[in-house]
Amino acid sequence: MALIRAKDAAKMSKQEREKKVKELKFELSKANVTANKTNAKTKEIKRAIARLYTFNTSKEALKNK
Repeated sequence: MALIRAKDAAKMSKQEREKKVKELKFELSKANVTANKTNAKTKEIKRAIARLYTFNTSKEALKNK
């Protein structure tokens, strides 16, 4: 699982970001099944998902202005 940075998200199209979110959600569900507790991996996956969602909404907000 690679870290997703803002500059990487900026290079992605909206469809690529949505696809990546789906992949991360699947990976998060797999990680939660194997480990009953929240660990560093699940925390980083959640942060990456939040980062992508935030980037999507900020881009949409700029388009609407």
